[in-house]
Amino acid sequence: MEIINLLSDTVTKPTKIMLKAMFQATVGDDVFKSDPTVNALETKVAEMFGMEAALFFPSGTMANQVAINLHTNPGEQMLCDKWAHVYNFEGGGAAANSGITTSLIDGNRGMFTANQVLEAINNTDNIHLSETSLVSIENTTNKGGGACWDLKELQKISSICNKNNINFHLDGARLFNALVAKKQNPKQYGELFDTISICLSKGLGAPIGSVLIGSKKHIHKALRLRKRFGGGMRQVGYLAAAGIYALDNHVDRLQEDHNKAKKIANLLENLNFVVNVEPVETNIVIFNLIESINPSDFIEKMKEKNILISEMGQGKIRIVTHLDFTDEMLDKVMQNLKNIFNSDL
Repeated sequence: MEIINLLSDTVTKPTKIMLKAMFQATVGDDVFKSDPTVNALETKVAEMFGMEAALFFPSGTMANQVAINLHTNPGEQMLCDKWAHVYNFEGGGAAANSGITTSLIDGNRGMFTANQVLEAINNTDNIHLSETSLVSIENTTNKGGGACWDLKELQKISSICNKNNINFHLDGARLFNALVAKKQNPKQYGELFDTISICLSKGLGAPIGSVLIGSKKHIHKALRLRKRFGGGMRQVGYLAAAGIYALDNHVDRLQEDHNKAKKIANLLENLNFVVNVEPVETNIVIFNLIESINPSDFIEKMKEKNILISEMGQGKIRIVTHLDFTDEMLDKVMQNLKNIFNSDL
């Protein structure tokens, strides 16, 4: 039977047309910056966000870690939400790679306010405290259920960072989901942040790759750091071509993923074994079950129906819609959720 994989939007396979674009790519040695397809991707993304330069990375984690290293010195402090990917899911990289401390802000669904940033910034006159040199935010928020930041709040935080000589980084792993959901323009984000990382291998459907965007000065330094971190790549234009195709063809269709997620959420809200469903803005559905049902048992029950979903801790269960999740698959998932307790768990 067909497996319906809703563990993440990273599970997508390249479409046939994307594969054709990859096979037809003109390539060179990217370590020498002579891969024309990579160069074209970097120029395209930089122009899209109205920023000066960009650099292609094998992963979003590496792009984020290079950005952190760019903006900080050992012993300094980064501010981020307690649920942030850069803190929770990047292997302690901020401490190991950059030697910095992290102060966690207690936000709402992975998002905090400008006032909370003000309260968290350390006084530079106090020599006992680490100097706050970076604020990092994540949009959309993974553990927050694909929640989208309010642009006006980001503008306020950007202003605070500028006034306090603090760098501002955006982990935009699912930023295009937010842009589509909020009908926003990439340049609105390019105006606010010192650096932005975007992922091509989630909702956009490329097989691999992320791009870091920033000033020419930052990206020049990032090139050296990428090499130091082991991220130098050779004829990687085959992968960059997938990114170009994704940006040209897979952005607007993200709304389809959002619509499917909202349909699933609407159903869950009306099932008597579900006690809470997080608000759905994009392609992530997070929900909790009644206390008498073990989340692991529920996930296993769905797996028996060839539907893969995941647990996020604290009893939270996650479903992620994506490019390879068809309308027929949606119907099957909805039907199984309705009938999951026809037999005993």
